[in-house]
Amino acid sequence: MNNGINNDPGNGVDRRGFLRLAGLGGVIFASGLSGWAAAADSMGVAGAEDFFFVQLSDTHWGFEGDVNPDAKGTLQKAVATVNGLEQVPDFIVFTGDLTHTTDDPRERRQRLAQFRDIVAALKVKTVYYMPGEHDAALDNGKAYQEFFGKTHYTFDHKGVHFIVLDNVTDPAARIGDEQLAWLAADLKQQPADARIVVFTHRPLFDLYPQWDWATRDGAKAVELLMPYSNVTVFYGHIHQENHHMTGHIAHHSAKSLIFPLPAPGSQPKRTPLAWDAAHPYQGLGVRTVKPEPRPRNTEYTLNELAVGAAKS
Repeated sequence: MNNGINNDPGNGVDRRGFLRLAGLGGVIFASGLSGWAAAADSMGVAGAEDFFFVQLSDTHWGFEGDVNPDAKGTLQKAVATVNGLEQVPDFIVFTGDLTHTTDDPRERRQRLAQFRDIVAALKVKTVYYMPGEHDAALDNGKAYQEFFGKTHYTFDHKGVHFIVLDNVTDPAARIGDEQLAWLAADLKQQPADARIVVFTHRPLFDLYPQWDWATRDGAKAVELLMPYSNVTVFYGHIHQENHHMTGHIAHHSAKSLIFPLPAPGSQPKRTPLAWDAAHPYQGLGVRTVKPEPRPRNTEYTLNELAVGAAKS
């Protein structure tokens, strides 16, 4: 899960402040993204409308193990947390691994159905989905598409162009030439200063390929995006916060809703971090961010909370 950010105008969090908050992943104040403030100002009132959305990632519904003894309750707590936000998000996006891998096609569909039914309790009307490799790699996304439709698509919201890329349906971790051609055709319709957000599951850059934390042809997608001056990428997959720049393009990962994973290359194997009974849900990403009283809008307090304890 992700950040609960109080963005009430009275708390001192303004557009400038969110330039930093946006880098934490989770609740995203769209107009505060890197380079967007100036672009929005140049677009006039209609194109500069502020809004925020929530990114949720890596719920792995169906997982069972000691690294999260509340595996059957964490997703519901996240839904309650989002429903408890004082300001209703414009939309929610799930960036993949909705369910945990199973070799059984019937069980896979059962998990997807259970996930769908749980998140139906979200009070936000508009929810976007995309698959992770746990959902789609074993059947090329067939079961996922039966429940949630296309694995790559675009949508527009308040002057921002959003692109959902699928880098998991191909078990070889490729976007593929056909989808890259689709991306190129879509981008050709956008002006060079368009405000663009890309959602993926795997990172588009080589974060740590030894642990499958890369997209084999991700550099081709980045190359297509490079001519556009206002691009931000959000992804999941690595179960932790990470920030990276490819040129002027910022890449931000979201924490997981099931268990945290180690820092890239910090241990021999990509094994989940152990559950700490003294600090339940630590590393799962539920946080509050508040500005310090003084100096105004320059420092922020980051507190990790138990999943069910996060408030807006």
